[in-house]
Amino acid sequence: MDLSAFPRVSLGSWPTPLEDAPRLTTALGGPPVLIKRDDVNGLGAGGNKLRKLEFLLGAAIEQGADTIITFGALQTNHGRQTAAACAKLGLKCELVLTAKVPMSGNAYERSGNVVLDHMFGANVHLCADADETVAAYERINHDKAVTLPVGGSNGLGTLGYVAAAVELVGQLGDRGIDDATIVVPDGSGATAAGIALGTELLGWPGTVHAVSVSHTAADAERELHALATDAATLLGEPAPKLGHVAVTDDTIGEGYGVPTPEMWDVLELFARTEGVLLDPVYTGKAAVKFREIAPHGDVPVVFLHTGGLPGFYGYAPEAVARFTRS
Repeated sequence: MDLSAFPRVSLGSWPTPLEDAPRLTTALGGPPVLIKRDDVNGLGAGGNKLRKLEFLLGAAIEQGADTIITFGALQTNHGRQTAAACAKLGLKCELVLTAKVPMSGNAYERSGNVVLDHMFGANVHLCADADETVAAYERINHDKAVTLPVGGSNGLGTLGYVAAAVELVGQLGDRGIDDATIVVPDGSGATAAGIALGTELLGWPGTVHAVSVSHTAADAERELHALATDAATLLGEPAPKLGHVAVTDDTIGEGYGVPTPEMWDVLELFARTEGVLLDPVYTGKAAVKFREIAPHGDVPVVFLHTGGLPGFYGYAPEAVARFTRS
């Protein structure tokens, strides 16, 4: 895997920590638990999208872009990290955000990632539906703009998590761990696809469990395979088999971005055992599945923490009702 052939900008602090979680391990009552902290990598409040953006923005700059356009829901982590990266690199950022999550109120609509988007200097275009999204995009697109997909998820963005897989497997090897289960949130797909492809190309014997937070398992699995195949093609590798990957969708609840009681339970579990904060959209729902599978089996379990903390504040009224005491 020669990633040096691809244009790349430096946005994160690598490697991110791989931390033991002894109190969480005890609470779950199974094999050792570790947390891969991709939430603490610096720029723009951190998160997994920075790994993808290193490759995506590297290519955009090589193409002569002066503007980056991308998309997402109102509390998109990808949008916030893209805005921060553009600020660092001197690029104009246009965020086309669509109200596709059935959440409302001042906290969701004006705080969290939304206010950070503005702080980082992005032009934010709020759209009520797909038609408005298309119209906004057509209005702002121009010949020096590069458009990034939702979540930064395409073959090139997937390479960011191929690199992360190399990093993580190396960290596990340094601990004498040559077999484990990696649990990773699966939204737009490239994070899970990169981990899946990277571990396969390394010949790593462990398993990857991708927890869909937005699509059916069948759709998420198809997208994961497509992204991994696109990334493999860029690397000059054959289409991956991904026989070591499982995809589930049973912790989504009523839909993407809609909280569940189990999600709030697991946020409290991580906070009170390890002082680790999860978010309600991605890591929270993935951690519900993590809590289910971690006590079983006989190999260590790694939770890939993809960040998203600013989005937590969009759900502040629900959090206040759950966690504060009179």
